[in-house]
Amino acid sequence: MLRRHVGGKRVLIITNDKIAPLYLDKYATLLGGDGLQVDTVVLPDGEEHKTFDCMSMILDRALELGLDRKSTFVALGGGVIGDMVGFASAIYQRGVNFIQVNNMSNVQQFCLALSYIHNHDADKSFAFFCVKIPTTVMAMVDSSVGGKTGVNHPLGKNMIGAFHQPQCVFIDTAVLDTLPDRELKSGLSEVVKYGLIRDAPFFEWQEVNMDKLLKRDAEATRYAIKRSCENKAEVVAADEKEAGVRATLNLGHTFGHAIENGSGYGTWLHGEGVSIGTAMAATMSEKMGWIDASLSRRIYDIFNKADLPVKLPKESPMTIETFNKLMSLDKKVADGQLRLILLRGDLGNCEFTGDFDVDALQATIDEFVQDISA
Repeated sequence: MLRRHVGGKRVLIITNDKIAPLYLDKYATLLGGDGLQVDTVVLPDGEEHKTFDCMSMILDRALELGLDRKSTFVALGGGVIGDMVGFASAIYQRGVNFIQVNNMSNVQQFCLALSYIHNHDADKSFAFFCVKIPTTVMAMVDSSVGGKTGVNHPLGKNMIGAFHQPQCVFIDTAVLDTLPDRELKSGLSEVVKYGLIRDAPFFEWQEVNMDKLLKRDAEATRYAIKRSCENKAEVVAADEKEAGVRATLNLGHTFGHAIENGSGYGTWLHGEGVSIGTAMAATMSEKMGWIDASLSRRIYDIFNKADLPVKLPKESPMTIETFNKLMSLDKKVADGQLRLILLRGDLGNCEFTGDFDVDALQATIDEFVQDISA
């Protein structure tokens, strides 16, 4: 199933030092043979290594091996690996296709050929192939789908990158058996997001089934991944380059990215920053009268059920000034105007806007910062 998405005779698998001992040999064996030569690159694990320097290790290896434009890059790992491999494949010899492998049960392995997002009708003789094999919930439900790639910069998260669609995404939930609990919970923040911004029945299903997801129930996990991918694919198909509706997928991310950066990359997992950020977006939406208190309470409750943070810890270095500075550098800022994704109306509705109450924003930031010293 995976091999048919490989172009050319050369494959470069890129993973990290946590995933390599668990799954690198398995996928090297699956992809090898029949004239295919498989080489590998193992990068250090962690958000703090999502840098241009670390990503350059992929380019260095590709050049050392003499990979040509018919080669295939395979991203075996979570969101950090997927983003860096995607970016490397976008700029190596001006672009190669890639594959990301996400990890579904052996009973239900499948490929998400992203034809609904991007039509790969270009001349394959001039294209690198990239395959994604995601190994975390976060990568399976969010970062592997949609073609966003990139690395972090000291002044902002994901500020250097490109839109570059993978040839396919291969999900194998069996690999989630070795995923640490903290990583599992982190990924659930993005699952919650889909229900909040566009899929109320999915949010209601999560309220009933969150315990099953935390217990790694196979059927519930497969359903949550499938429904999340469907939601994201529909949005990306309508707005691949984030000119409008795709920005709504960033609910809580402007606050969350500021927290990740201001706290030091690697202190928080991405999903943990997003859960606090989503709580802040809900609080701000309530202060503006855009949602009622009962919906805000349900949002806090679902994150509590998922054992995800909804406030900053006492040791947090975040200040009002840090929030304002880092949020002003967000990718959604346009012509100097900060734009946010806020909830509005009934469950499943949101708005991407720069027309918000600045006092409500500052009151929200102040409230969360004050909690640090409370």
